[in-house]
Amino acid sequence: MNVSKKSPKLSDGRRGAALAIRVTPRARRDEIVEVLPDQTIKIRLTAPPVEGKANEALIGFLSKVLDVSRSRIEIIAGDTGRDKLVSILDMDSSEAQARILKMI
Repeated sequence: MNVSKKSPKLSDGRRGAALAIRVTPRARRDEIVEVLPDQTIKIRLTAPPVEGKANEALIGFLSKVLDVSRSRIEIIAGDTGRDKLVSILDMDSSEAQARILKMI
């Protein structure tokens, strides 16, 4: 496991933070693996990439990591791919970054 302590790629939107995420489905456990050189957050999920199961698992996992309700997390791009853009409503990027780095 390559653990990098670089800051994740985050930006403040009008209503919250946006995260660039790369998902690896069918992993042994749900975990934040590392921050890639392009500042994308690499996350492993146990869910398979079928019928939106991995997307639902990602939202649930981020909800726990960021300590926000599932309704405040939305996948805004990359719904069917591994690379996704996720919005977290009512949270600034510095707070999201601190909570994610604590999990690495």
